[in-house]
Amino acid sequence: MESEPGASGPAEPSGSTEASGSAEAGAFAARVADVLNDACLALLTSVGHQTGLFDTMSTLPPATSRAIADAAGLHERYVREWLGGMVVGGFVTYDPDGGTYRLPPERAACLTTAAGPDNLAGMMQYIALLGEVEQQVVHCFREGGGVPYSAYPRFQALQAEESARVYDRALVDTILPLAPGVLDRLRDGIDVLDVGTGQGHVPVILARAFPRSRVHGLDRSEEGIAAGRAEAGRLGLDNVRLTVGDAADLPGTYDLVTAFDVIHDLAEPAPALAAVAGALREGGTFLMGDIAASSRLEENIGHPFGPALFGFSLFYCMTTSLSTGGAGLGTVWGEQTARRMLREAGFTEVEVRSVEGDPMNVYYVARAR
Repeated sequence: MESEPGASGPAEPSGSTEASGSAEAGAFAARVADVLNDACLALLTSVGHQTGLFDTMSTLPPATSRAIADAAGLHERYVREWLGGMVVGGFVTYDPDGGTYRLPPERAACLTTAAGPDNLAGMMQYIALLGEVEQQVVHCFREGGGVPYSAYPRFQALQAEESARVYDRALVDTILPLAPGVLDRLRDGIDVLDVGTGQGHVPVILARAFPRSRVHGLDRSEEGIAAGRAEAGRLGLDNVRLTVGDAADLPGTYDLVTAFDVIHDLAEPAPALAAVAGALREGGTFLMGDIAASSRLEENIGHPFGPALFGFSLFYCMTTSLSTGGAGLGTVWGEQTARRMLREAGFTEVEVRSVEGDPMNVYYVARAR
C-alpha cells in the first residue's frame, strides 16, 4: 500500500508512544524520589559533621552503636538511628552478625575534618540553614523584596568554618600564587585589604604568614569583626587591623586587595568594585575569588554543583541583596558579568584562574593601572 503524499513512513503505534512516555515518567519519578532521599542524607551528613561522628568513626575499627556513642560522647539512641540512615544511604557499612558499623577510609576522605578542603560534610550545614528561611523565601515569591541578612544568624559562623577549612591549607600555597609576584611582595612587606572579611580569618592567615606586611580586614558585621579581633589577639598579631565598614567606602590605599566569595552577594557590587579600583596603588593587584559559573544559563547545565549554586543563590545570595533594594545578581553573576563589571570599574587587566580540584570557585586577578 502506497503512502499518502507527504507521509514520511509508517506511523509509530500509539501503544509504543505511551510505553515510552510511561518509562520516561517512571524514570523521572525515581529521580525525584532520589532527591528526597538525598535531601534527608544531607541533613544526616550535617549532623554527623557537627557531632564529630565522622571524625570519631574514622579512628575506630568496626564498632557497635554503643561503642561509637561512647567514643563520641553522645547519646546511643540518637547515634543508632543516625547510623541506620548512614547505612541505608551508603555512607557506612554494617555487619548484622556482630552489630558493628564501619566508616571506610575511602569514604572518610571527604567526610572528616582531616580532609580539609575536601571535606564535603561541612557544606551540608548550609542545607539546614537555608531550610530555616524557606517560608520567608516563599513569601518573597508572592510579595517581592528579600530576606534580610539578620535572618541568617549562623551564616557567618559557617562561612568562618569554611574559610578555615579551605584557606588554612590553600590560601598561601595555592591561591595567592595565582597572582604573579604577590607572594614576594607580601614577604617584603605591603599593605593588604580583605573586603567582606567576615570573621577576619583571611587577614589573620595573611598576617601570620607575612609578618612584614600590614593587613586590614573590612566587614559590615560588628559581630564578625569582634570575632576576628579576638582571634588576632589570641595569636598576638600586631600587623592586622579589622574594622567595621562598607565595601563601597574603603579607607586608605593598598598594594593588594582581596575579596573571597563576597562581591556577588553585595547589594551594590558596582560601587564596591569601583572603590577597590580606586584604592589600589600603582602596580597593585585585586584578587577576587567567586563562584565558578557562567552568566549564560545553558552553560551551567552539567555543572557538578549546578543545583547547589542556584539553591544557595535563591535562598541567600540573591534574596539578601534584594532585601536592601540591591541588584540581586545571584547566579546572573558569572564569568561574563564579572569580567564586564571589572572593566567598567576601571580594571584594565583581568585574568581568570582556577584551582585544580575546585569546581566551585574561580579567581580573578585584576589590575587597574
